[in-house]
Amino acid sequence: MFGRILILVGLAVLAWSVMAHSSQAHGAKQVVTVKPYDTLWSIASRHYGGDVRDAIWRIERANHLQSADVSVGQKIVLP
Repeated sequence: MFGRILILVGLAVLAWSVMAHSSQAHGAKQVVTVKPYDTLWSIASRHYGGDVRDAIWRIERANHLQSADVSVGQKIVLP
């Protein structure tokens, strides 16, 4: 009896793992091109809600930036 339950649970887990797929909850990363007069602050405030400082930190980290300095034409990945 216990063996049959164990087999059924195993088959259910196997079926679930085959049918499960990524939900892409984070979505695709967006890339923006820095325009004249753009700063990380202005980019973060346009694309994120909440604390802009946190958004800047996430952008810096995602792009391996050493500072908040950006150049016109630079491509920035928004996490």
